[in-house]
Amino acid sequence: MEAGDGPAVAAETVRLMIRARRLRANYLPAELFADPAWDMLLDLLQAEIVQHRVPVSSLCIAAAVPAITALRWIKSMTDEGLLLRRDDPRDGRRVFIELAPATSVAMRRYFAEIGPVPVV
Repeated sequence: MEAGDGPAVAAETVRLMIRARRLRANYLPAELFADPAWDMLLDLLQAEIVQHRVPVSSLCIAAAVPAITALRWIKSMTDEGLLLRRDDPRDGRRVFIELAPATSVAMRRYFAEIGPVPVV
């Protein structure tokens, strides 16, 4: 996906949001903030911006929930057309996950709307 397919978003902006989300658990119980779908979307957007491919195993870690829960979310979002699965051409055992083009544009529009320094 090219940045021209939606508003440009700085990788640092997405990193700041991810960091802010993780810091909440230092002050309040982490289970209050479990939102694996959003955490995965943020991780995939950041990866897209820096042109990094995300294997399923890494996306499960980014979700900050048990792997089985993350895998259910990945399947659900893939079934809904929000995410795309790509087989690794060099390793048949590995699958990469990426944002579907419409999801990427929606995420970029969201960041354009909230501005450069999001805190949630």
